[in-house]
Amino acid sequence: MTYVEDELNSQPECWTRAAAEAARHTAALPAAGERVAIVGCGTSYFMAQSVASLREDAGLGETDAFAASEFPRGRAYDRVVALTRSGTTTEVLELLAALRGSARTVALTADPGTPVMTAADDVVVLDFADERSVVQTRFATTALTLLRAHLGLHTGTVVADARTALAAELPEGLVERTQFTFLGRGWTVGLANEAGLKMREASLSWTEAYPAMEYRHGPISISTAGTATWMFGEAPEGLAEQVRETGALWVPGGLDPLAELVRAQRLAVAVAASRGLDPDRPRHLSRSVILAP
Repeated sequence: MTYVEDELNSQPECWTRAAAEAARHTAALPAAGERVAIVGCGTSYFMAQSVASLREDAGLGETDAFAASEFPRGRAYDRVVALTRSGTTTEVLELLAALRGSARTVALTADPGTPVMTAADDVVVLDFADERSVVQTRFATTALTLLRAHLGLHTGTVVADARTALAAELPEGLVERTQFTFLGRGWTVGLANEAGLKMREASLSWTEAYPAMEYRHGPISISTAGTATWMFGEAPEGLAEQVRETGALWVPGGLDPLAELVRAQRLAVAVAASRGLDPDRPRHLSRSVILAP
């Protein structure tokens, strides 16, 4: 078993622990009514998109998500949340340094022995969800689970669905497809983006991700008998039928969307295996992007 397989299989236990620990981090995490930005790079940026949408839709305050390198330095926030598994990512550390004294900052990380521990005002350490694989799975989803629990949006159904996602067979014929499109709505757009990234990283697949209503505005033109379109959450009316009419495989999202992401992680590993690739050693990638001065 690869590291990434072992780590993605451990997600139900990690989520359960994160949800149980959320209450003790209340002081460090955004309070209702605060104006908040959530930042990250790569996978962490896509988790930031999901959390920002969840928080704002819950009426808890204006919430934005940015890639750390694209943070608008002239915009004022009460609190900035940084997601960084490694605690060493250059763009995140530089942003936290620039924000010191102007906004309260909190970092969610997996490694307590890294520079982020002193770069942020507050730190939440999820070391039990750290990973050996370059490809992120359980840290990202565990951080999102902790933040969902903080927002009052986590239930036991999420963990149960994750166990189902790990046990159920993938749809017949899915691994053999040559192109994969992931769709989301609201907070699941970030999950769709992350599913596409996982497939690219682990299996070198051609993947795309879009807000579901945007799929009709051009991207559906690539749908054909060799492609698959996977929906995270409830699909817009009529879209499934339109995709099936193209000959593409339609994959409905019947589980909690975060558990659907677990299924997509499994697909990435399965496609990698079918192509003779090692998902623990993705091409041109490292665990953390550290830029030379």
